[in-house]
Amino acid sequence: MLEPSHNAELPEIPAKRYFTIGEVSELCEVKPHVLRYWEQEFSQLKPVKRRGNRRYYQRQDVILIRQIRALLYEQGFTIGGARQRMANLTAGSSVSGAAASAMEVPLALPRGQGGAGIEMQQLRELIEEVEEALSHLA
Repeated sequence: MLEPSHNAELPEIPAKRYFTIGEVSELCEVKPHVLRYWEQEFSQLKPVKRRGNRRYYQRQDVILIRQIRALLYEQGFTIGGARQRMANLTAGSSVSGAAASAMEVPLALPRGQGGAGIEMQQLRELIEEVEEALSHLA
């Protein structure tokens, strides 16, 4: 298994609109060829491509890459397992089970006022599930 690394120790993401593959590589401590491979494996990861097929990642892409990295390197998921977990999370399914972690919560929360949010009751249920999962991990 790969040596665990902690997302909390990664550099802060600068307030920029676009990042090159080299910048994302440094921000996420993942080699560029790994990022290109993950683009093929995770449908949610789609950087903007411009002149000469150059990739430009946005802030949400960097966050997504850090989540994928945590699943693979820290939690020991296989590519297939991480792909399934990410698909479930982005499809809006709730966090459940003892394998839940605090890093998954932002994917389930609404994205601003105009976005497709979740109802207050769903949010309460989600919080209860996360608290229960965390109590199992403690």
